[in-house]
Amino acid sequence: MQQQKRQPELVEGNLPVFVFPTELIFYADDQSTHKQVLTLYNPYEFALKFKVLCTTPNKYAVVDATGAVKPQCCVDIVIRHRDVRAAYYGVIDKFRLQVSEQSQRKALGKKEIIATLLPSAKEQQQQKEEEEKRIKEHLAESVFFEQTLCQPENRTASSGPSLLTVFLGVVCVAALMLPTLGEMESLVPLYLHLSVNQKLVAAYVLGLITMVILRT
Repeated sequence: MQQQKRQPELVEGNLPVFVFPTELIFYADDQSTHKQVLTLYNPYEFALKFKVLCTTPNKYAVVDATGAVKPQCCVDIVIRHRDVRAAYYGVIDKFRLQVSEQSQRKALGKKEIIATLLPSAKEQQQQKEEEEKRIKEHLAESVFFEQTLCQPENRTASSGPSLLTVFLGVVCVAALMLPTLGEMESLVPLYLHLSVNQKLVAAYVLGLITMVILRT
């Protein structure tokens, strides 16, 4: 007698959740950004039900915070920021999107979405341009640093890396170990949190220093 093929049991919390975007940015001076749309995709062969949770529900209004998505379909979830004030500028809030099978209560998967309120889109663009300018300056300094360190020196014996090289290497390693901007659970003060671009520069310089040390 042929046994009926059973669908494998899904493990709680391990189901990938596909949602876009994964970050919401609201601008106080642009009312068109006060309403954002999350799109939840269901690429699976079974229907999903979803639920949207928030760390600060008093600041947001979620249209259809619960619902269902048919197999291989998608659904839009509208999120409105209803408490725009200067005290909330730069504060990072989190939404959690939980999904489960329609016949089950346990959450099969979850996805966190970051939400931030900023004062102005123009100021954000200016900050981005200034950050890109600083990165270019750092890269130019790194190229000069590489050319300086790689110049041949007339010496009979190698004395090993200089103290300056070792010091710069330690500084770069320390920078890479510092938390990244947006990490809220870190015990390190906020002014020591570095951006991803700053860490990329530190990693690049550390690579150059490593090459110099290996050549000595």
